[in-house]
Amino acid sequence: MKLRQLLCMCSAAAVFAMSAPAGFSKVEKVPFGAAGGTAVDLYVLTNAGGMTAKVMTYGATLTELDTPDRDGKLGDVVLGFDSLEGYLQKVPYFGATVGRVGNRIARGQFSLNGHTYQLATNDGPNHLHGGRKGFDKRVWTAEVLPGAAASVRFTYLSADGEEGYPGNCTVAVTYTLTDSNELRLDYVVSTDKDTPANVTNHSYFNLGGAENGSILDQEVMLNADRFTPVDATLIPTGELRSVVGTPMDFRTPTAVGAHLREVGGMPVGYDHNFVLNGGGGTLAPVATVHDPKSGRLMVVTSTEPGVQFYSGNFLDGTFTGKKGVAYRQYYGLCLETQHFPDSVNHPNFPSYVVKAGETYRSTTVYAFSAR
Repeated sequence: MKLRQLLCMCSAAAVFAMSAPAGFSKVEKVPFGAAGGTAVDLYVLTNAGGMTAKVMTYGATLTELDTPDRDGKLGDVVLGFDSLEGYLQKVPYFGATVGRVGNRIARGQFSLNGHTYQLATNDGPNHLHGGRKGFDKRVWTAEVLPGAAASVRFTYLSADGEEGYPGNCTVAVTYTLTDSNELRLDYVVSTDKDTPANVTNHSYFNLGGAENGSILDQEVMLNADRFTPVDATLIPTGELRSVVGTPMDFRTPTAVGAHLREVGGMPVGYDHNFVLNGGGGTLAPVATVHDPKSGRLMVVTSTEPGVQFYSGNFLDGTFTGKKGVAYRQYYGLCLETQHFPDSVNHPNFPSYVVKAGETYRSTTVYAFSAR
């Protein structure tokens, strides 16, 4: 089945008012503890069909996403923890909003407007996901938005010099849960100095539910004819290589585990940026994920030019998440819509530098159904 055909399966449905009684879209706010002395709230978004998304102000993090299987039974399809305390450990960004620059910057260095900036090197020799205290470790401000769908906007001001980045950078991400079972993320970034910015969501998806095992049998299709090869530290070489004849070829639905051992790496698995055929700028197909056992189908669209496909290689059972499940290797996959890693050091890559006084907008939609 073609990717565009799959998108049609997630057609719009009737929309209802958030303030209506049970059976209609709504948003609830509940206390969720405190981080560094700052109160953290959890927002529960529910649509007319009963699908639920839970997002907390710590890291603007998606903590739970309950979607129906082919029998209509709701199940949680993202990895995470039952309480805030789990997220306060050194965890691998479960569900978090990451930035100021998501993904990697080589050696933590870049030059902009004649000045060289040095960022933290928190991933071997490289900078990763905004540094030692990126957006994922900050408490955001939240506001429930009026309207038909369940919608909450999270806002954070990243001060000039924070984690080494230039400019006072205001970031907003709005989570909207529609009655057509779409979770829509709208990002808005503005700054008073030129700065790189590549904000994305780092949810680990398991459409079968992590309590039922790994994602290796789940089928992925990526709308990408090319990918960006990387060096031993996962920094792109600058090449845009065809996926043809490689284990990176997901142009048709392919089980995650089908060619995983051919990818190599330490540990073995996917952690690569794919060059989306749409090129970015308009909402276009990114990926589909299908779990044959539960029947759940996720269709991803985005305005971004790339997507980082990660197969949960570094999960090793260290973290025990929701339902008492130890998150082992390949128990979740990430589809981080983005500009390409280390773009600030590759003039041939699409630029993610946001100019002073300008506003950058980005949208990613995760649409759910079952078959």
